[in-house]
Amino acid sequence: MLDVSLRRILFGLGDTHVILDPESGQLLHPEALVAFQRLCRDARDAGFAPRVVSGFRDFKRQRTIWNSKAQGVRPVLDSRGLALDISRLAPRDLVFAILRWSALPGASRHHWGTDFDIIDAAAVPEDYRPQLTPQEVASDGVFGPFHQWLDTRIASGRSYGLFRPYVEDFGGVAPERWHLSYAPHAWELQQQLTPERLEEQLRRSNLALCDTVCEQLQEIYTRFIWVPDHCYPEFSQC
Repeated sequence: MLDVSLRRILFGLGDTHVILDPESGQLLHPEALVAFQRLCRDARDAGFAPRVVSGFRDFKRQRTIWNSKAQGVRPVLDSRGLALDISRLAPRDLVFAILRWSALPGASRHHWGTDFDIIDAAAVPEDYRPQLTPQEVASDGVFGPFHQWLDTRIASGRSYGLFRPYVEDFGGVAPERWHLSYAPHAWELQQQLTPERLEEQLRRSNLALCDTVCEQLQEIYTRFIWVPDHCYPEFSQC
């Protein structure tokens, strides 16, 4: 049985494990914030200005996003980023369509505060509203030069434990170049997030399409939740 404090962290049921990033106003895990600040110092020397645009997200917030999509209040997108007609989708197909771009509540790495989305503020006007789309982070996109610089830092092990958990398409979550994770702590928490523990949380949460989600949870866990060990920096598994 999970310790109460660990449950709160794992499923985003509280925010006592995160602190405020003064630059962005977002909440991050303290160790993740230190790593990000170190990366920012290096980035500024190269002419970039990384900024967190989405940090800690609690369970209720993630459930609101999920339920809004399941109920047709928010658009559900296909792999190309085009809106789907959800009235034509069976419940199982709708669940997997939502998961392509939105994490399952209780399984979002944003709950942990170790994961956050970033932009290069130096590349856009102050009033720019980031969309967090593949087009923005492509090599010819507005944030392309920054991400090319970041590619090199991560590949050379000079990113202070930060990496991209969704840089590859495993047939689950769409690649998110803007999503960074603090490996040492995120890897530890991932070991605690089992399908059984997740289903227990979902069954008590008033989640739209809950029965369908739980019926498909093993496949969902493999495709959309578990980040393979080889994606983490090697030291994080020690």
